[in-house]
Amino acid sequence: MITLHTAEDALAWGTHLAQTLSAGDVIALCGTLGAGKTQITRGIVAGMHSNAAVTSPTFTLVHEYLDGRLPIFHFDFYRMDTAAEVLGIGWDEFLTEPGVIIVEWADLFPDLLPPHTRWFHIETTQDNSRTVTESAKS
Repeated sequence: MITLHTAEDALAWGTHLAQTLSAGDVIALCGTLGAGKTQITRGIVAGMHSNAAVTSPTFTLVHEYLDGRLPIFHFDFYRMDTAAEVLGIGWDEFLTEPGVIIVEWADLFPDLLPPHTRWFHIETTQDNSRTVTESAKS
């Protein structure tokens, strides 16, 4: 378990995580609204040496950051109602791309993520820090 005390800590941890990622990796970020999923994604994108301005893809469903060490495909399942909707935006095709996939709210459709997915659960503590725990599944 990792404790992130500030938004800067979340950014730094995401930047560090990026160094461990390879083409084909899938990162699942799970946590409540405001838990820091997008901030961690900003760190991952920066750690991939991308200059992209990262925002949550809540309304666009997926953002692509193609200017870094590896392409990053950033999904948000929050507004998706069914697995068929996720599949309808080309989910299966993205899984074959030679990049990294990051999914916010991945726990809404865990069966759509491949077995090698790295699951990170983010919880807000009483002092407004965040704890991040990695698990093998949702």
